[in-house]
Amino acid sequence: MKASLVTVSTLQRDTLPKRKSVKNSKKRDFPIKRRNNIGYEFKESLEKYNKIWNSPNPSSIAIQRAIAEVFAPDIETDSEYYDYYSSMDNVLGIILGGGVGSRLYPLTKNRSKPAVPLAGNYRLIDIPVSNCLNSDITKMYCLTQFNSVSLTRHLNQAYDTNIGSFLTKGFVEVLAAQQSPSNESWFRGTADAVRQYQWIFEETGCDEYIILSGDHLYRMDYKPLIYHHRLTEADITVCATYVEEDRASSFGLMKVDSRGRIIQFSEKPTGEDLFEMKNQPKTPRSSKPPYLASMGIYVFSADVAKKLLMEEMPSSNDFGKEIIPDANSMGYNVHSYIFDGYWEDIGTIESFYNANLKCNNKTPDFSFYDSISPIYSKRRHLPPTRMVECSINSSSVCDGSTIVKSKIENSTIGIRSYIGDNCIVTDSIIMGADHFEEPEECDDIPGCIPIGIGPDCIIKKAIIDKNARIGSGCHIVNVDNIKDLDAEDCGYMIKDGIIIIPKNTTLEPGTII
Repeated sequence: MKASLVTVSTLQRDTLPKRKSVKNSKKRDFPIKRRNNIGYEFKESLEKYNKIWNSPNPSSIAIQRAIAEVFAPDIETDSEYYDYYSSMDNVLGIILGGGVGSRLYPLTKNRSKPAVPLAGNYRLIDIPVSNCLNSDITKMYCLTQFNSVSLTRHLNQAYDTNIGSFLTKGFVEVLAAQQSPSNESWFRGTADAVRQYQWIFEETGCDEYIILSGDHLYRMDYKPLIYHHRLTEADITVCATYVEEDRASSFGLMKVDSRGRIIQFSEKPTGEDLFEMKNQPKTPRSSKPPYLASMGIYVFSADVAKKLLMEEMPSSNDFGKEIIPDANSMGYNVHSYIFDGYWEDIGTIESFYNANLKCNNKTPDFSFYDSISPIYSKRRHLPPTRMVECSINSSSVCDGSTIVKSKIENSTIGIRSYIGDNCIVTDSIIMGADHFEEPEECDDIPGCIPIGIGPDCIIKKAIIDKNARIGSGCHIVNVDNIKDLDAEDCGYMIKDGIIIIPKNTTLEPGTII
């Protein structure tokens, strides 16, 4: 299945009719008692009709019945209230491309973090874009400033025609950091990136911004999150997940009251500060970890975002370290939304490596085989994979690949990969190639090594980036069990015990790592 959309110019979008802003609508006067508990009544009702609140795919029928039950007998499901609380037309997706990506280096040497290949066939940016599309959010901007060429090319080629419906137009656009007469600096943080393009976001007329990270792996329907934000009348909603103590200091942590309102927020605390951020279990037998971590997913009411970024905190540059904690201390209504599904921050080589290979499990935590909420990507029209006398176990092999008389174990083989005779590939990620190489391209060059893995190679616990040329008889196995080593001048690096061969690298025949 393929999603498609067009990069719509500002001039084109200006000609489209804008949806009436709810800020200009008549104020809804709900009973006080119901107003104070409305988000939680909705959550409980949806749990009843959908069985699991954080199910990746809550049905529209369950949502409609939950809304009807929460407001009954005050409203009917076909009234203006249902349209107000259920529509995604006025939600803008803002995807943050991240910084330099030094922890993922050398995978980010020539590309931004969201453009890093994933599971052989995708890019990291495809995850938040697909989640938005599957949640009926069709207006998206991706903010980036480092190595944005690969990301821009992928988005233009993957989402190349209009999305939405006849009345609801959508787009995915890249907004790169730029200097202007009013701002001569590059992005100085997540909040500053949103601040610098606030004028463009305001032009869309959207009433809520959902701010996402471009380097996370998860599947989530954002509609219940948006409903929760609206029904609790929150100014800011922070999506959160439970984490164990050994990982807690790597995240922004929060403490919440019995209704989910955030009462304390701390960015990556340690020592006594970490212990202070423990949440009390809701029941004595609760099996949930005591720490509630921010997932880097925020929903802002548009007017609140503008007021905080442009007026009250014009010098604050980071959402997690400054904007969220300060807004909470200033008395803004900052709520949490608990997500119980699989979520992984792909911020390091080790987490990237593990997340990819876990997709090869019989019952993976994250599956790309979901017909209801698929992950979209670029259409390539590649031929089927050809395997000649091979042994392949617990692995994923993508289109356009050729594998000859080799053994593949617990590995991911990317598009257009070539693996020659008698190779053994174990616990590894082979990213493949950007194009097919014709035989004559290399035959006419003395000493040329073709793109792919030459014959008689042994590769174990490694990441081979795209367009690598691995000569015959190479052993990429970390023979000395080195934890970390920067040998980029020699054509490789080792991080967390994982060997990385950078993009476009050539290893001479017989090389042993």
